[in-house]
This record gives sequence, structure tokens and C-alpha cells, in this order.
Amino acid sequence: MGKESKSIRELKHKARRYSIKEGIFASIKTGFGDHYISPFAIAINASNFMIAMLGSISGLLGPLSQMFGSKLMEKHSRKKIVIKLVFFEALMWLPLILIAVLYYKNIIPNILPILFLIAFSMYVIISNIPVPAWFSWLGDIVDEEFRGRWFSKRNIITGFISGTFAIIASFFLEYTKKQGMLLIGFAILFSIALIARLISWRIYKKKYEPKIKLKRGYYFSFAGFLADGLKTNFGKFAVLKSLMNFAISISAPLLAVYLLRNLELGYTSYIIISLAQGLYSILVMNLWGRFADKYGNYKILYITSFLMPIIPILWILNKNPFYLIFVPSMIAGISSAGLNLATGNFIYDNVSKEKRGLAISYYNMLNGIGIFLGAGLGAILIKYLATAIEPIILIFIISGIARGIVAIWWIPQVREIRKTERFDGKKAIKNLIFKDGKSILIEEAHEIMSIKEYLREK
Repeated sequence: MGKESKSIRELKHKARRYSIKEGIFASIKTGFGDHYISPFAIAINASNFMIAMLGSISGLLGPLSQMFGSKLMEKHSRKKIVIKLVFFEALMWLPLILIAVLYYKNIIPNILPILFLIAFSMYVIISNIPVPAWFSWLGDIVDEEFRGRWFSKRNIITGFISGTFAIIASFFLEYTKKQGMLLIGFAILFSIALIARLISWRIYKKKYEPKIKLKRGYYFSFAGFLADGLKTNFGKFAVLKSLMNFAISISAPLLAVYLLRNLELGYTSYIIISLAQGLYSILVMNLWGRFADKYGNYKILYITSFLMPIIPILWILNKNPFYLIFVPSMIAGISSAGLNLATGNFIYDNVSKEKRGLAISYYNMLNGIGIFLGAGLGAILIKYLATAIEPIILIFIISGIARGIVAIWWIPQVREIRKTERFDGKKAIKNLIFKDGKSILIEEAHEIMSIKEYLREK
């Protein structure tokens, strides 16, 4: 417990600081790159069916890649896996940059949407292979007693950075569109995303990795995971999340189509509406983190799962941009912040560290199947559905109903395994929202405003 223990604690503390730095540049990549994959597909005249298939591809190829990535941990260190694959992930922006330039030059424009789909598929594969190693590695440097708060802090910072740069990118795209150089604008954004990811790669090389020894008997097959799925708490949770992702993915990939094509919003309006969700997530992230540490992750899953069904319905009730920013975006942001935080923590709580790499890959595989089937169903419906109601509107309604069925059916079958305080309604809410007589939300807003100073210190 003495000197060696203190040294390890210091290394883990330093690694957590590097994790936040790395997350900042990963967020720049997200803000300039990932946020604009669907708008880019629309800009190169990809069909609604193809855009819906983007979500389906991510859902299937991502988890399959993670299953392969989990096996790599048997022969290679987690750090080595992450470093190599993040480098290649950065390079995968090059084909997208080339496609943007070719479309601008009107070179093989009819073939470029297909090439884009292939390039995007490769990007999904490369970026997902290191996820099990990254997830396991991060879990070993963040101690259980403050896991909720630390992840909420990291999510606040990365969410703020991602949102800020995405808004900057939207103004830049509006400008290049007016100049008749929209595709060159996309090429420039994707180039910055590439550079930001390379900086993340360099930071990973400095980060401490606790040693992990995979004990005999740690391995369990995906077939075994499915066979035991309905018997264990983690298995029931994984099935719940995959079914919810199926219901969500029926409509989620089509939101960009709805906003940009059906409502004919500009890039700035589109990204502000999209990122409003992120802002609401940031504002409540610390509250959700405190909630998780105090009352457990199951209660968050319960609350957010019953918020999910109303979100797609809210999107179609009113076309006013201010309504879209302040109603569906707010509900979506609050619920997704809690759901994402609770999901990661729930896995850490229910799976031993030796099995986390495998567990997260199998869990994501099951979720990926749900996303693949849900997005595939959405793609088929948008292409072939012919009704008096606008097809995309009906798809949003179907998604909402499916989410409600999943929540009612499956949530009661999952339980909390951590020892947590009893949730006592008004008292608990008061203790969470107010700290030492001050509002947590106001405190959160102050923290967001001070991020610039925090980054300067780093």
C-alpha cells in the first residue's frame, strides 16, 4: 500500500488528465467531422434510403469490429491497440476529402455516393476496433467511488468542445455554400478532423496503462452470452438496450433528412437544433453524475427509458425552429445524457475488469444488431411507404410507439446491484438540484463558462 501504491495513484491521476486532453481533440474531430457525415451525404446527392442506411451500417459493422478488437486484447496491450487504430482512423478521413473534391470538380458524381458509403463503412470499422481496449483501459484508471462525477465532467468538457466547433463549422459551410464552394468547405472541415485525431493519437502515446492479466476462464463466447442473456442482470440489460436502440434507430438516422429536406432548414439552423441536445446534456450531466453515484444507474435507466417514446412525436408536432430547439431538443438532450452515462456505468458495475473488453464488444454487437435492424426498417419504410401521411412523419410515430413498448416490457426486469441510497422523491430531487443552497444547474453553467480557463491551464 505504501510507495508503489502512491506512485500508481499518481500515474492514474495523470492518465485521467490525459484522457480529458485526448477527449478535447476527439471532440474537435467530432464537431468538424462526425456531425457532418449525414449533411455531407445529402450534399453529394445521396438518396434518403442511402442516408438511412448509414445508421444501419454503423450499427452492424461497428460491433462486428469491436468483437474482433476484443480478441486483440489477448495478444496485445490495450495501449498498443488504441494507438495503432486511432492513427489509421485519422487517415480514413482522406477518402472522404477526396470524394468532396471530386464531386466539386464534377468527376464521376453518380458513383461518388456509393464510394462514400464504402469509405464510411471503412471508417466505422477502423474506429470501432479499439473500442473494447479503450473502454477497459479507461475503466481501470477511473475509481468506482467517483466514476459518475468524473465521466460527467469529461462529458461536459467534450460536449462543450464538440458543440462549439460544430456551430463554427455550420457558419463556415453556410459561407462556402453562398460562394458556390460547399464541397470544398466539407473537404476543409474533414481535413481539420483528420489533424485533430492525429493530435489525439499523440496524446494516447503519453498515457499510463495499468497492467491487466486475463485470467484463465475469462473468455466466454458470443453464443454463450446470448444463451445466458435472459438469466443474468447484465444480459437482461443488454437485451433491453438493444431493443431500445432498434426502436430509436427506426427514425433517428432520418432526423437530418427531416430537418434539411422536409423542413428545408439551413446548415446553421440544422446544427443549432442538433447541438441544442448537446447543450442540454451538458447542463444536466453533473446532476445525472451525482444521481448515479447516490442512487445508482438503474433509476436513471428507468427515468430516461420512459422519456424516450415521446421524443420522435415531439419532433413532428411543430415546425418552428424555436420550438425544435426548446422542446424536443431539450427532452432528447436530458434523456440521452442520463441514458449514456448510466449505460457505461452499469456495465462497469456488472462486469469484472478482466471481462470488460469482451462484455462491451458483445454488448455493442447486440446493440448493433438492434440499430442495424431498426435503421434498415426505417430505410425500407422511407423508400416504399405510401400513405396519406408523409412517410417520414409516420416513421417517427412508429418509432415512438416501439420505444414505449420496450420501456414498459423490459425495464422492470433489470435491477441495481450496487448499494445505493433510497430514492426519496422530493427530498432527493432537492438534494440533487441544490448543493449548499446553490442551484447545481447554475453551478453547471458557471463551469461551462470557465472551460476556456480550464483548457488554458492544461
